[in-house]
Amino acid sequence: MTTPSPQRIVSLLPSATDLLFDLGLGPRLVGVSHSCDHPERGGRPVLTRSIVDSNAPQADIDRAVSSAVREGRALYQVDGPLLDTLAPDLVVTQGVCEVCAVTPGTIETAVRYLPGCLPAAGVLSLEGRSLGGILADLRALAHAAGVPERGEALARQAQADWDAVSPVSHAPRVLTLEWTDPPFFGGHWVPEQVERAGGMNVLGAAGTDSGRTTWAEVRALAPQVVVVMCCGYGLRDNVAFARSLVAEQAGALGTAAVWAVDANALFSRPALGVVRGAHVLAALLRGEETPGLSERIRPG
Repeated sequence: MTTPSPQRIVSLLPSATDLLFDLGLGPRLVGVSHSCDHPERGGRPVLTRSIVDSNAPQADIDRAVSSAVREGRALYQVDGPLLDTLAPDLVVTQGVCEVCAVTPGTIETAVRYLPGCLPAAGVLSLEGRSLGGILADLRALAHAAGVPERGEALARQAQADWDAVSPVSHAPRVLTLEWTDPPFFGGHWVPEQVERAGGMNVLGAAGTDSGRTTWAEVRALAPQVVVVMCCGYGLRDNVAFARSLVAEQAGALGTAAVWAVDANALFSRPALGVVRGAHVLAALLRGEETPGLSERIRPG
């Protein structure tokens, strides 16, 4: 007996929303998270909210997040009654980073005492921490949605586009910053992106978490290129963060070329934008701006 394909899908993860639209499954999407910003998401119901004010200064956000994690408090809240009302066949979430998006445990807490939605709905948790993991998640999502052939075709094309990145030959020392106050270096797939672009990643290893560093360590590492890709922000905000960084940490940055990028589109999310991000990194390592996606930050 063939299991029917889910016709009502809820995505609580921006990258999953992006992948669902890439797979042509937008019409089945009945609910999203507050962070889902795909241009075609329209007026779909929003099921989540963050307990942290994303407009606060970076240092304040870091303290609030650190305090919540230390105390075991979830950073996101899910509207359980709304989720129950939407009656999805499939709920997509993630287990990679409790700071970045809703985890399965948060969903279970939200609907524990409700009669309808779970466990009737399937819950798919995406776990990709590398390019290979992202492509595996794409295939898993396509399979869960009943369109495995679309997933396989997209995954093959994404791998081909990744292989087509033209790396620089001079292997500059590259530091990626997923946060600037305090500084966090990039992890998961970001070191892969740097290496595919031809750079030498000075902090972080492929498939591992991002982590804290210090400006003293940055100075000692002497990066030649610093890429500001603060998680959860687009180009405009990252330009502002990078300009502040150049003004306040000139001693640590030394003579490094400082760039800001659209982190949401290219680096923060385990979606197909990661492939384009590698192309953009290769371009900026050649000194080339990509309008709307990257910008060189100059002192003064």
